[in-house]
Amino acid sequence: MQDQTTVLSASIPSEKLDLFFELVDPDWNVTSYRDAETGSCCVQVFLDDVQKSEDVRSALIETAKILDTDLIIEEFQIDREDWAEAWKRFFHVEQISEHLTVRPSWESYEPAKGEHVIIVEPGMSFGTGKHPTTQGCLIYLDELSQQGTDGRTVRDMGCGTGILAIGAKLLGFANVKAFDIDPDCIQSTQENAERNGLSIPVEIGDLSHPWGKTDIVVANILAPVLIEFAQQVTRSVLPKGYLILSGILDSQYAKVRAAYEQCGAKEQSNRLIGEWRTGLFQVS
Repeated sequence: MQDQTTVLSASIPSEKLDLFFELVDPDWNVTSYRDAETGSCCVQVFLDDVQKSEDVRSALIETAKILDTDLIIEEFQIDREDWAEAWKRFFHVEQISEHLTVRPSWESYEPAKGEHVIIVEPGMSFGTGKHPTTQGCLIYLDELSQQGTDGRTVRDMGCGTGILAIGAKLLGFANVKAFDIDPDCIQSTQENAERNGLSIPVEIGDLSHPWGKTDIVVANILAPVLIEFAQQVTRSVLPKGYLILSGILDSQYAKVRAAYEQCGAKEQSNRLIGEWRTGLFQVS
């Protein structure tokens, strides 16, 4: 593993951010921040291989043309071990749902009675509690926990930092498991679980093969992937169990819903936060 990561960074109008994420290569390690100090919106692409920087730069310029905006792209190197430091100015304590609050590891916070605090250090993985898709999933996990948690099992598909699995565990679901295709996410999930005093089984895997059935499956993944593997995801839920699906732009949601209803999952409700929609389904 290289000691340094190449970063391509550019400011982008906040109203065009969601479409930007729909257009860029889903294999990129890309994230966005709203600078708490300046209010500006910044996108950053992280590359372990500096040889890819020119191709990514060209792709960003083409994306900007589609968005009818100009991008001034900066390129710089950061030490991988300094990655977390670069995040700190952008993330602060944030209450996500009635019983869940996300706290970055570098800030202190005193929770109210009945409030569960998820301590997260992002590392190189997706999932900080800032994105609407993460928030939608946590809100639904909170709501489902109010039905009771005893004996109910949860699987987080595509766990990123592990924030959803950690949230489920803190809400009282005793049996929570997770997987991701990215080894960095496995390490990040394990480390974040330890920060929260938890142990969560997490393994390398994807949606192409069967997983053991659980009462609740949460999948915060891109819409095209959710549609492609709708049958496999639905078959991973126990009868009368629930599916929480996110990573879906509002314009994509109807197709996702149709794919899962064809597999026997009935929509219970959906929630729109910004331009992103999260759906709650029950499997027959």
